[in-house]
This record gives sequence, structure tokens and C-alpha cells, in this order.
Amino acid sequence: MLKLIAEGLSNRQIAARLHISPSTAGVHVSHILTKLGATTRTEATAIAFRKGLA
Repeated sequence: MLKLIAEGLSNRQIAARLHISPSTAGVHVSHILTKLGATTRTEATAIAFRKGLA
């Protein structure tokens, strides 16, 4: 999921790739942002790259 966020995909695009609903994708994205302490997808991507997660 974090890799897909880092690719710049929207919740709808992530959902299509993973065969889940867009709302489920949104929940997962929200949880990832919370766990990383990020407020935006861009910030989450930066954190992921700094920590070697993406």
C-alpha cells in the first residue's frame, strides 16, 4: 500500500489495483499516515523513502 501511495496513486487507483473498494483503500491510507505520523501523502512518501520503506 505504501508503495502505491509513493507512486502517486489516488485511493480509487489503489482500490482498482488491489481489487478492493475505494473506501477501504482510503481507510488503509489513513492508517498508514497515522502510523508514520504524516499529515499528507507527500509527507508519508518522504518518510517512507528516508526509512527505506519504499
